[in-house]
Formats: sequence, structure tokens, C-alpha cells
Amino acid sequence: MTTLNERLAWRYATKKFDATKSVPAEKLERIVEAVRLAPTSSGLQPFELFVVSNADIRAKIRTVAWDQAQITDCSHLLVFAAWDDITADRVNMMFDLTNDVRGVKSEAWENYRQMLLGIVADRGTEANYQAAARQAYIGLGAALIAAAFEEVDATPMEGFDPAAVDEILDLSSKNLRSVVMLPLGYRAGEGDWLVNLKKVRRSRDSFVTEIK
Repeated sequence: MTTLNERLAWRYATKKFDATKSVPAEKLERIVEAVRLAPTSSGLQPFELFVVSNADIRAKIRTVAWDQAQITDCSHLLVFAAWDDITADRVNMMFDLTNDVRGVKSEAWENYRQMLLGIVADRGTEANYQAAARQAYIGLGAALIAAAFEEVDATPMEGFDPAAVDEILDLSSKNLRSVVMLPLGYRAGEGDWLVNLKKVRRSRDSFVTEIK
């Protein structure tokens, strides 16, 4: 049985996708579900995921993303969009949802709600957005690991104009801002200069410090 770490050793930032191959719906759904299940600070889930298969939309995004062919050649393009602010309404929405799902309402949880409302109010809009964007990267990590587990190729991308992508996807109307993108698909049989190169990572000794 192949281990998860063997899958992670197999994966790489795919430079050339096979545009004729599509990720099966069940694999895509498991990757998306991994993002939904990703941990976030205070359980707020302060970002949303856009799964873009529309060819015209992806062609527009490619024009504001350094003309990277992976955006149009991949099977599906994931766009991670963070809340533009962690507002009181958004905090209360998630705390109320938690109460509804769990069917309980505790004093400690409500005290924590009030504390968090004070923190985000004091922090301000831009700092709240930056905090939300960092949470989106946790979702990205979950997607990368899930894709590797499913033997689906993926390429994390920051090389795009976020304001332009926001406009293409009408994110401002949803009070969201694009953070990072992840094309999903299958590596091309030839033409990818990176595919056969050895994975380079620092040794464990130079990367890990154990404090006992």
C-alpha cells in the first residue's frame, strides 16, 4: 500500500497539464471536501473556495496571471478567496452555526465569542483580511495533500493580479479577495521540464530541531 508520504514525494508543481484529461468528479469532490474540513482559527472558516471549470473564465484569468498555461490546460482551477474583513456579523454567523449544529450553548463559548469580537474590532479591516488570508493557506495545504493522495497533479500559484481576478469572479460583491490559486489535473506525457527532476528538500537534520 502506498503511503501518504510516498504520494507527497511523487507530487511536484506541474508545469504542463494534459488538457485532454479531466479529474473525475468523485476525486474532485474529495479534494474540495478536504478543504472544507481544514482547520481554521476559532473555526471561523474565513475564506471560500471557487471551483472554476468554465473555459472562458479561465482564459480571462490566464491573461492576468502571467499567461500561465496551467490555468487553461488544467481540469479544474481552485481559487481560494478570503473574507475582506472579519466582521462581527461573520463571527456571529459561525458561532451561531456552531450552537445550532451542536445543540448546546455554553457560557464559556459565549464568553469566547465576546472576546473574539473585541479582538477583530480592535485589529481593523486590513489586519483582519491578512489573518483570513493566512487561514486560506491552510486550506491550500489540505488541497495539495488531498490531491497527492488522489494522484491528481496540482500547482499552487500566487503569480496573478488579485484585483483583476477579483473583478473577473466578482468577488468584491461577496466581500471576498482572491489569495491563491490551485490548478488541478494530470501532468502531460511530455514537455514538462520539471517532471523528471529529483525533488530537492533540505535534510531532516538541517530542517528539524527537536527540543526535549
